[in-house]
Amino acid sequence: MKKYLSIAAVACVAFLSFTRFSSPPSRHRFLYVAAPGIRNYLEYGGHGLLVFDMDNQFQFVKRIATAGLDEKGQPSNVKGVAVSLYTNCIYISTLQALQCLDLQTDKLVWEKKYEGGCDRMSISPDGKTIYLPSLEGDDWKVLDARTGEVLHKVVTRSGSHNTVYGPDGKKVYLEGLRSNYLTVVKTSDYSVTQAGPFFNHIRPFTIDSRQERCYVNCDSLLGFEVGDLRSGKMIEHVDVQGYKQGPVKRHGCPSHGIALSPDEQELWLADGFNEAVHVFSLKGGKARQMQTIKVREQPGWITFSIDGKYALPSTGEVIDAKTKAVVTALKDEKGAPVESEKMVEVQFEGGKPVKAGDQFGIGRVKG
Repeated sequence: MKKYLSIAAVACVAFLSFTRFSSPPSRHRFLYVAAPGIRNYLEYGGHGLLVFDMDNQFQFVKRIATAGLDEKGQPSNVKGVAVSLYTNCIYISTLQALQCLDLQTDKLVWEKKYEGGCDRMSISPDGKTIYLPSLEGDDWKVLDARTGEVLHKVVTRSGSHNTVYGPDGKKVYLEGLRSNYLTVVKTSDYSVTQAGPFFNHIRPFTIDSRQERCYVNCDSLLGFEVGDLRSGKMIEHVDVQGYKQGPVKRHGCPSHGIALSPDEQELWLADGFNEAVHVFSLKGGKARQMQTIKVREQPGWITFSIDGKYALPSTGEVIDAKTKAVVTALKDEKGAPVESEKMVEVQFEGGKPVKAGDQFGIGRVKG
């Protein structure tokens, strides 16, 4: 009898061990930060793709070597970063080219230069299509994400700059830094409509998950405006209260950086001159200024973790979105501060990317 019990006990232990080790591995979150992500300034993180462990207090994990050198062999400004789960790749645009890196091997798949240069691109929700703006030029190139082949061109002659693909994949939102209008492209036939005019030339912007509202930075404005994407009209103008507008180091724009919390209850706004991030409540349908968070440098971008727990300004602080407290700051392998306007969250299971965030702080209510 004891012999059979012993055999049963061994079998039970073996079953439990098999169950424990053969169960699906847990999901792990990483923040990918492209550098130089503030102009070509190497003091903010050097050159490469820096990876931080979001589940371990944003500790530095590794630096992935990247392409993106100019004609003198020096690292070129990174202009944008985006992820495709269809190709399992992360894409980095520089002034001259777009590069594609495999997220599982960290190897460069391809790098291609495009006529007119490159700016901040966006990838379709299915991961198959990229809208790539020329460098403050006339057009956006529509690319095959797998090969980089140009499929179409959308010509706006607006100073092509920032790009947001709508969550439903049916529309893409294009910002030209010489235009007071936001261009909206229907992806099925490339037809174009506009929203605006806004206070001044549009700079960074974001949209809600239902694609009913856009929130835009404008030249000469310490604040933001809200557009109704259904009617195409500007519906709200918001000035930051209690802070003076002054000169900024970069972008020539008082507020260059705007993000919705994923639950769309708050809007976070960059303030370069005052080295701060202002938080607004959007509850009740109107923006109400709530709180200001000081940061260590002049912010030029803001995004969020997918779950909305952390706000991530380009100055490198990691801010608890609920308490508004700075919980840590990004540091490289040598302990030096890391700053970048080009960062994106990627989640892995079993070594494979399974979910990705966005370089823009877009609404995620429906997601």
